[in-house]
Amino acid sequence: MSNKFEVALETTIFKSRWLLAPFYVGLVLSIVLLFVKFVQEFWHIASHVVSMPESDVVIGILALVDLSLVGSLLLMIIFSGYEIFISKIDLKDHEDRPEWMGKVNFSGLKLKVIGAIVAISAIDLLKTFMNLPTSLSDEQATHIMWKVIIHLTFVFSGLIFAYMDKVAGDTKHH
Repeated sequence: MSNKFEVALETTIFKSRWLLAPFYVGLVLSIVLLFVKFVQEFWHIASHVVSMPESDVVIGILALVDLSLVGSLLLMIIFSGYEIFISKIDLKDHEDRPEWMGKVNFSGLKLKVIGAIVAISAIDLLKTFMNLPTSLSDEQATHIMWKVIIHLTFVFSGLIFAYMDKVAGDTKHH
């Protein structure tokens, strides 16, 4: 009797991984939302490019890069997370299947996510620096200081994650 209960419990726990599937569908829909914002931003830049200062065009393009990085990050999380936690994506050797798909483990996904976050933070910081007024108020200086501190925290976290993965990889597995 105990064995039947154990098998039923383990089967239920194993099948519960499918509860994550709606999360990944929601992330796919989030990419659609990002696409709408991308088109909106692109249209704004394209329709005003002649009258906009060069710095505003560059900042607008950086916003497009930022949105595309977030979309790419979401796609990595969707593909890898689904394959790690739910089920393999069987595309029958589709010619457009990304080479990394099915090869990224949780550790690799974690490093890719932190790398993308650092890149997104760097772009946001660059946009901030490109919009600096000639003189800063104390409030503006504090805001910029916190952006730099947060960015450096992301960079430091990424380095720590990478170091921890290296140590774990160099450790003999039992």
